[in-house]
Amino acid sequence: MLSLANAFKQLHRDLRSQKLRTLLTMFGIVWGTVAVSLLLAFGQGLHKQLVKTTAGLGDRIAIAWPTRTSLPFQGLGKGRRINVTEEDVEALQKESQLLAAISSEYTDSFKVHQGDKTMAVDVSGVTPVFGEMRNLIPAEGGRFINSTDMEQRRRVIFLGDQFAKDFFGEPNPVGRTLMLGESPYLVIGVLQSKTQDSSYNGRDKDMAWMPGSTYRAMTGVKHVDNFIYRARTAAENKRLSKEINTLLAERLRFDPSDVEALKIWDTNEEFEFFDAFMLGFNLFLGIVGSLTLVVGGIGVSNIMNVVVEERTREIGIKMALGAKRSFVLRQFLLETLVLTAIGGIAGLAISFGLCSIFPKFGLTVYIGDPVVSPPVALLTTAILGSVGLLAGYFPARDASRLDPVVAMKL
Repeated sequence: MLSLANAFKQLHRDLRSQKLRTLLTMFGIVWGTVAVSLLLAFGQGLHKQLVKTTAGLGDRIAIAWPTRTSLPFQGLGKGRRINVTEEDVEALQKESQLLAAISSEYTDSFKVHQGDKTMAVDVSGVTPVFGEMRNLIPAEGGRFINSTDMEQRRRVIFLGDQFAKDFFGEPNPVGRTLMLGESPYLVIGVLQSKTQDSSYNGRDKDMAWMPGSTYRAMTGVKHVDNFIYRARTAAENKRLSKEINTLLAERLRFDPSDVEALKIWDTNEEFEFFDAFMLGFNLFLGIVGSLTLVVGGIGVSNIMNVVVEERTREIGIKMALGAKRSFVLRQFLLETLVLTAIGGIAGLAISFGLCSIFPKFGLTVYIGDPVVSPPVALLTTAILGSVGLLAGYFPARDASRLDPVVAMKL
C-alpha cells in the first residue's frame, strides 16, 4: 500500500524542483477555493438578512383589511362597506380548520403627554397573540400585553423603542406612566430593537400598543381596522386565506369571489420569492466560483503532466521491478489530491478569516454577514475533490500506461 508519508515525500521532491510553477498552481487552487466558499457564504448571508428584515413585519403572517364590495350579492348592491367586528374575528377562530393564530387590530393617532412634553403616536389595540405574530419582542425587564390585561381592560401600553427614547429620553422606561388623553397608562414593555424593511401602519419602533379591550372601551369603536392571522404551516396560508374569505362572506353577506371586499397581504409570498430567487442566485454564484476553481485544477493537471515527463525513467524502472499499473496510477493520483487538499485547506482558512472580520465593517444591515456554514464547506470540499480527482486522473493514467522498456530509455 502506498503510504501518505511516502506520497508527501515524493510530492515534496517533485515540486521543489518546480517552485515557481508550484506556487502559481497552489495560488490557483487557493483562489478558486476562496472564490467558491466566499461567493456561497455571501449568498447565504444575504438570504438570511433578507429573511430577517422581512420577518421584522411578522413571521409568514397575512394581513386582511375589510373594504367595500365590488359585486352585487343577494339583492345587495356593490360598494357596500364590509364591517368586521370582534365577534366575527372570534367566530373565525372557532370555525377555521387551518388557523393557528388570529388577532384583531384597531389603530388611530393619539396625543400623549407627560408634564410639558406632548407627542403624537399611532396606537393599536390588539390581543396578546399579536405580539408573537408580529415579532414584537420586549426588551429585558418588560413584557407584551397578556390575557389578564385584556380581561380587566387594564390601562397598560407597550412602546416602540424609538418612541420610548424620544418621549422619555431613556431607552427602557418600563414602570413609568404617560397620559393618553386624560388617562394614565403604565408602560409595561419596550420593543427590542429589530430590523424591519416593510410595514402597513408605520415602523414598529415609532408605534405603541394597548389591549384591544381597553382600546374599544376608550374609543367606543366597534369595527376592526384590520386583522392579522397565521396558518398552522406556511404552506397552508393560501388555503387559509380562501377559507377566511369564505367564512366572512357567509357571515357578512358578500360574494366569496369578490376580491375587493377583503384585501389580503400574504407576507409568505415574499418569503417564497426570496427562497426561489436566492436558490437561483446561489446556484449562479456556485457556478462562477466553480469555474474559477476549475482553472486552478487545470494548473494542477499541467504541473502533474510535467512531473510525469520528468519522472518517466523512474516510472519505467519501478514497473520493470514489478510495480503494477494500478500502483503508478494511485501514486500520481494521490499526489495530485494532496496538492489540491493543501490549497483547499488554505483557501477555506482564508475564507473563514474573512467571514469572521466582515461584520466589523458595519455592512450587515445591507448585505448580511457571510457565513461559511457546514453546507457551504461541504459543497466547496465536494467541488474541490471533484476538480482534484479529474485534474490528477489523466496525468496519472498516462503515467500508468507507459511502456517500461521505452520509459527507461528516455
